[in-house]
Formats: sequence, C-alpha cells, structure tokens
Amino acid sequence: MRFLLVFLFFYSCTQTKDKNLTNIFIGPIAKVERTLKMEAKLGEGAFWNHKTNALYWIDIEGKQFHIYTPADNSNTTFDLPSRIGTVVPTSEGNALLALEDGIYSLNLKTKKIELFSAIEKDIPTNRFNDGKCDPAGRLWAGTMRMDETEAAAKLYSIEADGSYKERLDKITISNGIVWTKDAKTMYYIDTPTSNIRAFDYDKASGDISNERIAVRVPNSLGFPDGMAIDENDKLWVAMWNGNAVIQFDPLTGQVLRKLEVPAHNVTSCAFGGENLSTLYITSARVDMSEEELQEFPDAGSIFKIDLNTKGVPSPFFLRN
Repeated sequence: MRFLLVFLFFYSCTQTKDKNLTNIFIGPIAKVERTLKMEAKLGEGAFWNHKTNALYWIDIEGKQFHIYTPADNSNTTFDLPSRIGTVVPTSEGNALLALEDGIYSLNLKTKKIELFSAIEKDIPTNRFNDGKCDPAGRLWAGTMRMDETEAAAKLYSIEADGSYKERLDKITISNGIVWTKDAKTMYYIDTPTSNIRAFDYDKASGDISNERIAVRVPNSLGFPDGMAIDENDKLWVAMWNGNAVIQFDPLTGQVLRKLEVPAHNVTSCAFGGENLSTLYITSARVDMSEEELQEFPDAGSIFKIDLNTKGVPSPFFLRN
C-alpha cells in the first residue's frame, strides 16, 4: 500500500491551500493510552453502542468485526466472508455490515449473515469503506476501488427497507461522515482530497445540497480518515500517516487540538464511556515498514483518552 501515500501526496499537492490554515494553531497536545492490545491489519469503523456500553470496531483486511467491552476488557470477534468497511448497531439489537459486495445484516446471537441491500454487487473492482447513520437512522456508506486509485466510487444512503440512493459520485476513498446536533449540516471526507466537505442536510428526505469545503487539511498533519463530532459540533479526525487525532473547528477551518497516538496510521475515533467523554481510537499495521513497526509496537491496537469534551450518541440503523 506504499503507492497510496504517493498518490495521496501528489493529489493533495494539486489542491489549493486554505487561507484559514495558513497559521495553524495546535492547542494542548495530549497523549492517549492503549486500552486493548491488538494487531489489527486495518483497524477501523469505531462506533460506540451507548445502549450496551461497548465499542464496535472492525479489521478490514482481517475480515473481522469486533465488540470491545471496556467494563471487563473483553473483545468478541466475528469472522466474516469478505472485507468489511463499516458496522453500525440496528434498532432491534443486531448489526448492519458493509461488506465488499453489499450491505448485510448480522444476528449477534446466531451469527447468521443475510444480504440486506445488494449495492454495487456487480462491481467487483470496488468495496465498501467507512460509513455511519444519519439522524433519521439511514446508513450512509461509501465505496472505493480495491486498488485505491481513480475517483470511481460513490456515497450511498440506505433506507430501513433496504432501498438505497446514490448521494455522491467520483469518490476515491470514502471515509469519515458526521452530522451536526441540529441535523442541518453533514460533514464528509474523501481522503485523497485532504478536504472536509460540508453540505446542507435535510433530515426528512436525506437530501444534501450547497456543497462547500469546511477544512483543507495540510499535508503536514497527515491524511484525514475516520471522524467523530462532539456536543459543540467540533470535528475529531483520525489522521492516516499522521500519528494523531486532530480536533478541527469546521466553521473557521482552525486546528484546535492535537492528540498524539502511538501508532503511525490512525484510522477512526468515537466518543464513548458512560458520559461520552472518552475518545476511543483505532489504528492499523498496514503500510508500515519494519522500522516503523518497531517504533510503534502497539500499531493495530485500540487506544483511548478521557477528555473534558463530550460526544453525542451516534444514531443506530432503524429497521422496518
């Protein structure tokens, strides 16, 4: 996957620099701690289940979905038939998975997997990547080419009955997506652009409009991957090749805070814990040299940090 970084670098170098980030302010720098030792190839998809007080997370290349319970430090693993891009809990207590060739439902008790929506089943060159549920309970999930090149993927929204709608096209690596507390704005990341885009969002229809760039992320910070949002509508972005999670103000484009993570490729984050004030962070071991793996032996693990900032409960997928 080394070519990915070369692609990202040259792609981002062609983008216009954001005047809002000419003078970058990085507030208090805090270090996180490892909470679960793992060697995930491509840990991703952090989602806090506020009903069960457990962290849902995935290993894309390991083809696994995990449920980590901090109360007893246990981690339950579900082996899957193909790569998984994201997972969300469903309203009836199970899980919805975005696999390589579509959206699947998983019964957590029986471990039975069933096809829910056959999106892009006829495009074997693509797979699903990151996604989350919007305030109305739809799942938004995006795709990417297997070889991580070309803007040949899309972003979809999936309804409770399995029907879906294409929301964006010409996507390269679909990643972080969140909504503001008032359900009027959606933020979205297509990693190679190094942009965090904002859209006006209509909860009733799911329609998005008025696209603009909220933040242009400078190469010096890494490349934006998964994303969480706090109760003040500030963005927390995991930085691939950046060893950190960065807090951004999407209204000004300013960097507010940097959380240093002892892993080179930081992939996603989610607010959790009883008060939603603990940030859980996933990481990856892929695309690291032997020297980097020695420098960051906990790469692929789950990390956490307790903050004076709270998140918001993430919506579950609403089933019919």
